[in-house]
Amino acid sequence: MHIAHLLRDESLGLRPLWCEDTMLGREISGVTATDLADPARSVRPGELVLSGLLWWTPDDGPAKAERFVSALRTAGAAALLAGEKTHGGVPDDLVHACRRHAVPVAAVPAHVMFRTITDSVQLRQRGGPGGRPALPEPTRERLNRLLAEGADPAALLDAAFAHLDRPAAYLLTSSGRTVAATTDAVRLPMDLPMDVTGVTVPVDVAEAGPYERLRLYLPEPADTPPRVLQEIAAILATWQRSGAGRRAAAYEAASALGALLTGGAADPFALRAALLACGLPPQGPYEVITAAPDRWALAEAVAQLRPGGAAVGALPDGTAFAVLAAEQPAEQPAESPTEPLAAIWPLVAACDPSRPQHAGTGPRADGPEDLNGALSQARYALASGRNAAPDTSSVTDAASFTGLAALLTGIPEEVRAAYSHTVLGSLLAADNASSAVLLQTLETFLARDGSWARAAEELHLHVNTVHYRIGRIEQITGRDLSRLDDRLDLRAALLCRVR
Repeated sequence: MHIAHLLRDESLGLRPLWCEDTMLGREISGVTATDLADPARSVRPGELVLSGLLWWTPDDGPAKAERFVSALRTAGAAALLAGEKTHGGVPDDLVHACRRHAVPVAAVPAHVMFRTITDSVQLRQRGGPGGRPALPEPTRERLNRLLAEGADPAALLDAAFAHLDRPAAYLLTSSGRTVAATTDAVRLPMDLPMDVTGVTVPVDVAEAGPYERLRLYLPEPADTPPRVLQEIAAILATWQRSGAGRRAAAYEAASALGALLTGGAADPFALRAALLACGLPPQGPYEVITAAPDRWALAEAVAQLRPGGAAVGALPDGTAFAVLAAEQPAEQPAESPTEPLAAIWPLVAACDPSRPQHAGTGPRADGPEDLNGALSQARYALASGRNAAPDTSSVTDAASFTGLAALLTGIPEEVRAAYSHTVLGSLLAADNASSAVLLQTLETFLARDGSWARAAEELHLHVNTVHYRIGRIEQITGRDLSRLDDRLDLRAALLCRVR
């Protein structure tokens, strides 16, 4: 890639300040960004140098600019791109120094991010020998312009494949969700097999986790050159990176909503403002989901459930949660997203099989004032699912707590163990054979609804023996098994045992 290629790229809007025509053919070997007053050690020969000019102040005079540019010349820099954002322009002293040391210099408009320039250079270098891109020059320039304008990925796909008669092309997540597709491409099933026929090219973004990884997929690639697909994938990677700031801001807004919901009675006006900041309707109805341990798994599932109509963040204790704008009107019977979420969850969890993912759902919240209650139930459902099967990904709905055994699973293991030891006492002594016999008798007696005869039949004992053992249990525990409350206490203690 040459300096001329960079300056001709209209999407970057670079403004040449000094460069002789003979220098336009200089080869660019790479890019480095620096704001060191002496950049010699951080610059390699042939590199394009980006600087925000933080090292310079109007009081420095020409000497500091002279030292900076002299170091660039010594290091063999190809050119200097100076940002206008810090000082509102490029200092004349710097331009004069570049002229004296024969270092081409151009201004970078304040609205252009250095990352955009870096991606543009790397994109050309990936295209093939000599930095020549695989895509036609007009196509590549249009794609760079669309990136600068913040176009969506569907527009990028259409523009990228326009010169190839727009074959069906898709941008997919690891779980199979379609992020974007070319115009007229048929809808793909969510559970598209990974070994399906066609061509898949990974969208390489180093910082993307297992739930964020994207892939470019063509069911019928025809004669599309692999280098073209790789370059298009690189453009899509640039698009994905460019949205990092927006995603971070949405996450922070959702987390602020979570802090408000868990901080006690929220002020209605503050709650309304927090909902609007998350892009949610201020009047409801809403659906609530909690998840652990990875919030990105929840974000991927929610993107499939309700694209653009949800907020995903973290509660103060780190638990991931999402508030979704409910699709059904408030006057219809309340529903939770459990069933559709349960269908999607295995596909999402499969993105990283080494980390079981759990989700909990609560009842629909008809209005903002119901969100706290729905969130509390969703959190309890999440805890229940994690406690019941920690090594298996699951979705648990608060409505599934229809019995005492299910209800108790949401209580922390330490609390359940303490309650069990307090109520059952020495009956839990593992090294005491008589205690084990009494414990078995208690379990059978309660399982047979307190029937002496049925318990005796089950245990193959005389009914008097059952009476004797129950009497011993009552002495040890201080409970009266003729009373319903005491029976319930002992039944709960048995269920709370941590085995």
